[in-house]
Amino acid sequence: MALRRIISTAFPAAVTLVIVTSWACEPSIAQVPVDRQRSQTGLSQNLTSPQVASSEQDRDGAFQAEDELRKGTALSRKGLFSEAIPHLLEARGRVSNEYAASFNLALCYVGMREFKQAIQVMDDLRRSGHDGAEIENLRAQAYIGQGQPKEGFASLEKAAALTPQNEKLYLFVADASMDHQDYALGLRIVDIGLLNLPLSPSLHYERGMLLSQLDEFDRAKEDFQLARKLAPGSEIGYLSVAQEELLAGNLPEAIRAARESISKGFQNPIVLTILGEALLRSGVNPDQPEFVEAQTALQKSVAERPNDPSSQIALGKLCLAAGRLDEAIAHLEKARQMKPGQPSVYANLAKAYQRHGDSQAAEDALAALAQLNQEQAERIRSAPGDRKVSYGGTAAGVEPNEIPK
Repeated sequence: MALRRIISTAFPAAVTLVIVTSWACEPSIAQVPVDRQRSQTGLSQNLTSPQVASSEQDRDGAFQAEDELRKGTALSRKGLFSEAIPHLLEARGRVSNEYAASFNLALCYVGMREFKQAIQVMDDLRRSGHDGAEIENLRAQAYIGQGQPKEGFASLEKAAALTPQNEKLYLFVADASMDHQDYALGLRIVDIGLLNLPLSPSLHYERGMLLSQLDEFDRAKEDFQLARKLAPGSEIGYLSVAQEELLAGNLPEAIRAARESISKGFQNPIVLTILGEALLRSGVNPDQPEFVEAQTALQKSVAERPNDPSSQIALGKLCLAAGRLDEAIAHLEKARQMKPGQPSVYANLAKAYQRHGDSQAAEDALAALAQLNQEQAERIRSAPGDRKVSYGGTAAGVEPNEIPK
């Protein structure tokens, strides 16, 4: 199971926005202080601000625009990107801090996987003179999501040249690669990060996740164990143990590690999903207290990161096991919208629709699953050398330097 992560970033005017692409290590919002007040950004002269409004109508319009920006920001912080976008569109071009409105909008588009729109917004920012590491970071994620890895890697290199010690830069972009199932590219990015930050437990955890997707589990274990050694008793340490044990199929230990993490106050959505998934895999029944524990964990994870497909799939599977078919279908369909290339979505959707009595929808899900399996088989046939394919559907044994520049 490829567990998605919540990533966070800071953006202008000390406003912090949470978006989905990836981060697997911290549940809290990571703040990168960037003060982009109007006097510092060189904003275009056609912006309306309350201070310079020449009439009561102008002032009302300016206040309304600023309120739209605040509303969009608040919704974005909750991960409600589709709801935030209309407010940010309304604010864009009408607020004193145009950079904030535009950059936040691009972040929401990335969170909604509307990568083309995100790139267009960032192109507008570039044309207005804004071209920093945070924009290149987001451009890299958007390009990779758009299926343009060369452009994404070029943006990553620009951002890394500007902020080589920015750990989250490498995590964000590597996880965008994982989300796009380009695990070899993700490894290349993480290796660049480790050249600059060799003792980063988060980067070692990330490399372990990428290697596990390539069925390089022996190598992945080394990184999980190193992450735990570098940060003993920390959130990333517990997460590394729980993830390693889950991937190894050692469900009792995965459950124990996740529970211990939660008891220590480290209740990030990734750990909650691991706990719920491990309990489900252990075969708990709806009439057992452990089933309720799994449900509580997964519901909390989905509430905290509604745009994460892994949490939605796990909760959909739980609802399916409980016979709550409408709920199962709703969660699985959300996961399909967010990650249409995930085979487990269609396998579970087929079961849910079949039990629901919708044979046509079940057949459609099975057809989509067969198509994904066919594409995976084609990748096996066309892959050079002796490579395995992981459950994520990407050829294993790919070294980072095999990605073309």
